Amino acid sequence: MARICAITGKRPTTGSIIHRKGQSKKSGGIGTHVTKTTKRKFRPNVQRIRVRLASGQVKRMWVSAKAIKAGLVEKA
Repeated sequence: MARICAITGKRPTTGSIIHRKGQSKKSGGIGTHVTKTTKRKFRPNVQRIRVRLASGQVKRMWVSAKAIKAGLVEKA
């Protein structure tokens, strides 16, 4: 399943988890150092709902929770 919103076009984006080691300078240390970075994905909150289209037709679509809350779609 492609996690893409049919209304807003939101899709998974990539990022990274940054692991840091050491005591911060603020706490009296010599500062933190990056030890490892790992790839990760930010997945949108996409839900399958029944949507009433402008033509009056009812269709199931993948829609993001943000679009539902904003009232961009009319639930059937």
